[in-house]
Amino acid sequence: MTVLYPPLLVFGLLLSAGLIAGYVLLRRSRANAPRATATGRSGLRRHLPYALMLAALPLLLAGLSRPQAELPVPRVSGTVVLVFDVSNSMAAEDVAPNRLAAAQTAANAFVEAQPDTVDIGVVMFGQGGLLTQAPTDDRRSVQAAISRLTPSGGTSLRQAILTALGAIVGEPVDLPAEDATELPDLGYWGSATIVVFSDGQDDAPADAEAAAMLAAGAGVRIETVGVGTVEGTTVEVDGYQVATALDEQLLTALAAATGGEYHPARDAAALHDIGDAIDLRITTQPELVELTGPLAGIALLLLTLGGLLMIRWYGRIV
Repeated sequence: MTVLYPPLLVFGLLLSAGLIAGYVLLRRSRANAPRATATGRSGLRRHLPYALMLAALPLLLAGLSRPQAELPVPRVSGTVVLVFDVSNSMAAEDVAPNRLAAAQTAANAFVEAQPDTVDIGVVMFGQGGLLTQAPTDDRRSVQAAISRLTPSGGTSLRQAILTALGAIVGEPVDLPAEDATELPDLGYWGSATIVVFSDGQDDAPADAEAAAMLAAGAGVRIETVGVGTVEGTTVEVDGYQVATALDEQLLTALAAATGGEYHPARDAAALHDIGDAIDLRITTQPELVELTGPLAGIALLLLTLGGLLMIRWYGRIV
């Protein structure tokens, strides 16, 4: 614990000690008077109100010295990487105005709601993954990266997760070789979350689940947001009509592998509420907290109790 004004604390302690000593001497001199009574309840009545008020004094003076203590303060913090599926299927209009535009709107609302203790990055993925904004507390840069997304190409959720992991750990990440007996050590990143906006259609689901297991081993949680409808629709790709539908099973499996959750968003209204449904990590961080308020509150409580007891027992404050 630290004190901003140590002289005030020393003065308060000395003054309190002097008042307590004076009170003890006063009570002793009164005890020698002929009208002094015996102990028992009368002794409690004689001493308790004054003891409460005397105890309040050093607390008030200690509060004036502005003591500070380092306490663990819970808060939402860490790193969030927003991962956007920009494959051709995200141009489908089963969610108005289309899947990608609806995801962008939801993501922007999510970004605006986050405290400045959360760094946010942006990854776009089609056939490959690309970090378009490194994690930062600059909300304008994040939203600008989100607004630049356009649909094109295929889908690789594996590359999406690996690219997001690379942004978190600060170096490229890849799946281990097939004959590897254990996952690579990426360190522990328990305050990091990956949020995937996708329709879940993927060229290699097994690889995507392997990447999710890699994230789980690093303590990174994946939250998935399903954009689209299970019934699906068609989208035009290179002059052809291609059927596309939401794959909830894969998105649910990816989230579950890391302890995260799958959030269905089958329409624009549901997407708008996604930001409130995604739980970020609550961490504790030591911070200097000023104790003046709590000390003053306790002191006022003691003064109030002492005064009420005096009024009840003596009919006045003496």
